[in-house]
Amino acid sequence: MSENTTVDGTSRRQLLTRTGALGASIAFAGNLTELFAGTAAAQNLGHTGYGPLVPDPKGLLDLPEGFSYRVLSREGDRLRSGEGLVPSHHDGMAAFAGRSTGRHGRRVHLVRNHENRNTATLPVPTVQGLTYDPAGKGGCTTLTLDSRGRVLSERVAIAGTAVNCAGGPTPWGTWLTCEETEDKAGTNGYTKDHGFIFEVDPDDPHRSGAVPLTAMGRFQHEAIAVDPRNGIVYETEDAFQRPFGLFYRFLPDRPRGGLGSLRAGGLLQAMRVPGVPDLSSIQETGASFDKIEWVDVPDPLAARTPIRLQDFGPKGITHAQKLEGCYWGGRCVYFVSSFARSAEGSAADHYGQIWRYDPAARRLTLVVVFGPDTDVQLPGESPDNICLAPSGGLMVCEDGNGAQHVYGVTRRGEVYAMARNAQTIGTPEEPEWGEFAGVTFSPDGETMYVNCYAPGTTFAVTGPWRR
Repeated sequence: MSENTTVDGTSRRQLLTRTGALGASIAFAGNLTELFAGTAAAQNLGHTGYGPLVPDPKGLLDLPEGFSYRVLSREGDRLRSGEGLVPSHHDGMAAFAGRSTGRHGRRVHLVRNHENRNTATLPVPTVQGLTYDPAGKGGCTTLTLDSRGRVLSERVAIAGTAVNCAGGPTPWGTWLTCEETEDKAGTNGYTKDHGFIFEVDPDDPHRSGAVPLTAMGRFQHEAIAVDPRNGIVYETEDAFQRPFGLFYRFLPDRPRGGLGSLRAGGLLQAMRVPGVPDLSSIQETGASFDKIEWVDVPDPLAARTPIRLQDFGPKGITHAQKLEGCYWGGRCVYFVSSFARSAEGSAADHYGQIWRYDPAARRLTLVVVFGPDTDVQLPGESPDNICLAPSGGLMVCEDGNGAQHVYGVTRRGEVYAMARNAQTIGTPEEPEWGEFAGVTFSPDGETMYVNCYAPGTTFAVTGPWRR
């Protein structure tokens, strides 16, 4: 099955800006008004950042003046449910409006991934009815906040999974958590196959249980985004060793959605860009490709061969190193390649790309390129999770070396630091900083939630977002 597209005449103008001391650089096709045309936030996109970061005297999170944070949860603390300790490795996350209201208004649920491997010392506690594989140490926890942002509860949402990296929200208000592994039963002590997507109900996890959505494929999942018009799910594969990952779409048999609808099955396909075996070879922002093809995956369960190694015919398939964040904005899906390194087998080098696929126009466009053609080459300029900020523009979690940041990107292509992780792991002589992950905003747009991967910490950041 294939889709043909036509070139839309997208401007190939490049805009290169930097933030001085930070040295972060970015090249754009057009601006973020164009990227997110049709979204409510695009009408009041910010033009600049919020000023320099102010060192946090508590040594946790540096923010611009006028902003403040609260620590909602830290690994090793007791879960309020009494089920055990807060697990480690906080990763992807999303905020959902609760179906019920409390004394002070509507509640907010934060569903948070824990990217725990079999060696994790703080696993997600196993809970009856919510555990897939007792040998798995990953999963999700859910924090419920009142309208004032106070934590009311913290509990296990799914357990017994493995390496829960990112995922994404659905239009019907559930969270799809993704396993970033291909380990099968009998590997690393697991009793069941892993590498699946699971659905989590933020209000009542027992309604969703721990059921793998097998038709959506078994591979090193990273993130998903759902087209709200037809329920098509786009999926990224974070394979950092050759052959690199693929970009997928899942055509559900029950396109109207709803909790449990994805269990009905569907068709998994991988994207082929004719003449482009590796997306890293494309370096010019604004480059658009027509005749995008979607090829049926021969064996979605990867019973014998990982999907990216399967036979997609004489034309092959399109790969990309480190496909990570995936986001639905306006009428398009955006996905991230965090970096590409020719020394590791990529066709070319970059410090990050953001691609846009427009299903209606049937077009793939490279809209953002981070480095490395800059004065200051920071290997940490690798974008990971992304989300649309309430004032417009992007929030991008950094996943690289050195001090880690949440970067904001304005409609003019200006990159500014929104937050910096002040927590260090390792020794004072050789400090290391945990990456940021799971950036998301409350339904009212007044609070940014973000995770520090290690030491696992969930922050709530408030301030003049709409300034």
